[in-house]
Amino acid sequence: MSLEDQINAILDDFENTSPEKTLDVLNQIKPHFKNELISEYLQGKMQKIRDSADERDKKEQCRALLPYFDWYLQGL
Repeated sequence: MSLEDQINAILDDFENTSPEKTLDVLNQIKPHFKNELISEYLQGKMQKIRDSADERDKKEQCRALLPYFDWYLQGL
């Protein structure tokens, strides 16, 4: 499955996508951002999600990062 297909699958069925899957795909698109600050910010947010023990909190924090998928699909 291509990266675009994975992103579209997450966007289409976010509620049933695990935070781990969302983070995995975010990690794959992170190197594509041209601005190093964006990549560093995203890395920090992803680490905060990984460090959380609350699954509901992880899901909500992942929801806040969905615009990164849209930016990737639009060509950054």
